[in-house]
Amino acid sequence: MVEPTASPTTTYPKARTCPFSVAPEYSRLRAEEPIAKVSMLGGNSAWLVTRHDLVRQVLGDTRLSSDRRRPGFPRFTVNQQNVFQDLPPSMIGMDPPEHTAARRAVLGEFTVRRIEALRPRIQQIVDDRIDEVLAGPRPVDLVAALSLPVPSLVICELLGVPYDDHEFFQQRSSRLVHRSTPFDERVRAVRELRSYLDDLVAAKERELPDDLLGRLARKQLESGGIDHPALVSAAFLLLVAGHETTANMISLGTLALLENPEQRAAIVADPAKTLPAVEELLRYFSIVEGATSRVALEDVEIGGVLVRAGEGVMALVSAANRDPEAFDRPDELDVDRKARHHVAFGFGPHQCLGQNLARMELQVVFDTLFRRLPDLRLAVPVEEVPVKSEATVFGLYELPVTWGEERTCE
Repeated sequence: MVEPTASPTTTYPKARTCPFSVAPEYSRLRAEEPIAKVSMLGGNSAWLVTRHDLVRQVLGDTRLSSDRRRPGFPRFTVNQQNVFQDLPPSMIGMDPPEHTAARRAVLGEFTVRRIEALRPRIQQIVDDRIDEVLAGPRPVDLVAALSLPVPSLVICELLGVPYDDHEFFQQRSSRLVHRSTPFDERVRAVRELRSYLDDLVAAKERELPDDLLGRLARKQLESGGIDHPALVSAAFLLLVAGHETTANMISLGTLALLENPEQRAAIVADPAKTLPAVEELLRYFSIVEGATSRVALEDVEIGGVLVRAGEGVMALVSAANRDPEAFDRPDELDVDRKARHHVAFGFGPHQCLGQNLARMELQVVFDTLFRRLPDLRLAVPVEEVPVKSEATVFGLYELPVTWGEERTCE
């Protein structure tokens, strides 16, 4: 066993230099120092784990806590631990047994069977948005026209949130996932979102409608009483996570398929290939990093390195999903790859609750978009597409596209 390094060897995070690749430093670390001490942007230090097998080990180890309020938790921003300090933890920040109970309470809402029942409505939402795209001017920003509204509409309907309020939560969740957001703005965004959801959940508890929050409230009532703070925390996580991640994957996946026309043609010719293509796109981009951070509750050995109790650990899924020991030619996009063992949705007890919903949304979007706009193309050079290099959820700010006879931006 190797004793811990006395001081950090590099800083974290590193910006992506290209939407199609991870930061070069992460590839170097995975090859030379797969568990390395790094300095965090928020002021403390943590262990960065980059190898696929070690990332799975970290994410499956209950000796590593997800509680963001603990002092040693990796800090992506200054005062990060103070943002949620006085608020009940959401599911993503819980440990067993609280996490086990909270996850079990909502797991039934995200089974393959229940999500499959949503397919006709998701298809209608996607078709309606593409109808508007086709009826409008060219070029169009596909982020604003498709990527953001589709998952927003889906999660609003699922939770029973009025879609007229979508700009309110989109703006605030966007502030939360940008590392450059000042501390006071971050706190204000959290409190405004929770205040909104507090009122919404209270209404669900009174009316018990047949939507996700209403069903959860009814289930709690039948079990002996409603836990209002727990419902608000669940709503907060599902609302923010339910649209931010999928929206960015729609944009990035579309960009990748536009830049790889032969792979786009493969899924158009055979829609059975779309779901495997979705898995490959999830692996290829691996847009979420902060959700897989932990802090050691006791001394833990990871990859032959001793991590002391109280030290932070980050399982870097973007590096793990480009590990050549786990994936052949990992830096290539291959829609025929069998990539189901990727860790883009995490691994272990905290594996993404909404992954079945995300997969279906992406499948429906890509099948429908490229069927209805077979000559869709970028309206600007790919290097001019603006990327969210400073966000904890990677994505695109805009995706200018056009189709038909026009070939340049007006």
